[in-house]
Amino acid sequence: MSRLGPQVDVDVLVAGAGPVGLATALMAARAGFEVAVVEPRNDPVDKACGEGLMPAAVAALHRLGVEPAGRPFYGIAYVDAGSGRCARAAFSGGPGLGVRRTELHQMMAAAADAAGVHRIPGAVHDVRQLGGYVQAAGHRAHWLVAADGLHSPVRRELGLDCPPTGRPRYGLRRHFELAPWTDLVQVHWADDAEAYVTPVSDSMVGVAVLTGVRGVTFEQWLQQFPVLAARLAGARPVSAVRGAGPLGQGSSRRVAGRVLLVGDAAGYVDALTGEGISVGLAQAQAAVTCLAAGDPDGYERAWVKVSRRSRRLTQAVLFAAQHRPLRSVLVPAAAKAPAVFAAAVDALA
Repeated sequence: MSRLGPQVDVDVLVAGAGPVGLATALMAARAGFEVAVVEPRNDPVDKACGEGLMPAAVAALHRLGVEPAGRPFYGIAYVDAGSGRCARAAFSGGPGLGVRRTELHQMMAAAADAAGVHRIPGAVHDVRQLGGYVQAAGHRAHWLVAADGLHSPVRRELGLDCPPTGRPRYGLRRHFELAPWTDLVQVHWADDAEAYVTPVSDSMVGVAVLTGVRGVTFEQWLQQFPVLAARLAGARPVSAVRGAGPLGQGSSRRVAGRVLLVGDAAGYVDALTGEGISVGLAQAQAAVTCLAAGDPDGYERAWVKVSRRSRRLTQAVLFAAQHRPLRSVLVPAAAKAPAVFAAAVDALA
């Protein structure tokens, strides 16, 4: 499959060594391409995220031979922040997995190394497309796959950024030394924020807060979730607070000549539904399949196909979350219509 020649160093150059970037590299290497990944951050790469892998992501990683240690979860619960009223729905097709992002990175990096992927420290910028190859980060490749995150420098440099629409939203995450009290991911709903609780080991939970309000600390937000705050009372924080955002990012297209965008770099709606890695892994597979078929332009259509359902569901939940009358009835409605809530959770899973 490799078509290296005097003009190029690698077949596929990947910008970004997050889970989607490493998955792209691993898939491409196993398809016979010569692959290099460029990443400016030191191992292990961490990120402010909910750290819950939905069942589809667990299955995709299993196909890659990546089996990170973590804590299984079996569904989703919506919890009213004040009253504690709860709506629960189990996955019908197998568990998800709560796993520290650093653990996931180490496992994926080891798999990429074993597949012969070259991992190069640095950043991808000054992208130039010159006939039959693309040049960036001091390397020449047949194709560049940008998996460089929410605020992708490659996307911006190529002029593919779309102005964000709607109210900006942000995320904060911290871990606590505490045995998980449920085998579900809990989403606690307050007036202006959601708190996601993900079991990531037998003795640790991750708590991520999503909100459109700035200037409020993580500790202050916890007080808006009295049921959750009571659970966490006395638990020792075991990580620093990490932030991310603004979350909503758009891209005018996903293919620009010999450059393809995958994962958050290809456009992102919100973290509300927890599908980021699941969809990103599907995009990575679609991108590599198109490159292997010699049809990089076909990735645009493939991206729409693998992303459409997730984007529509996330946009619908986000719309409800950003309109107070709808937001106030989300948990009661889910509790009163368990079959509908279960169907929605299974669609996300």
